[in-house]
Amino acid sequence: MTRPSVDGGRDAIGTYRVGPLTDRIALDFALEAKCYAPDNGVGVKELSCLISRLRHRQFGILVTTSFLGHQAYQELRSDRHPVVVIAGADIAAILVKAGLGTPEAVREWLVAEFPTAG
Repeated sequence: MTRPSVDGGRDAIGTYRVGPLTDRIALDFALEAKCYAPDNGVGVKELSCLISRLRHRQFGILVTTSFLGHQAYQELRSDRHPVVVIAGADIAAILVKAGLGTPEAVREWLVAEFPTAG
């Protein structure tokens, strides 16, 4: 995770390793997270900030509790930017698949996994 401010517009940076265990390569990424209401989509401006901060040979990850707006998504894909989008519906599907299909179940899991947070 990056600092809360003066972080270069990224919420986290990391490395994703791919390939066989004996010959892996590392791919650097920058992650931007947006906690928005379900009816407030991420737009072109927010997406542009992430894209402009990607360095050579990096890919981006946009995580949002809402959705990526239509125009932003079209520009992302038509310009072939290397950005993975994980939207609210994706997060919900992951939680349901993990057996956390209710707000109470998610809350209990969060307290158990992160007891000192909050």
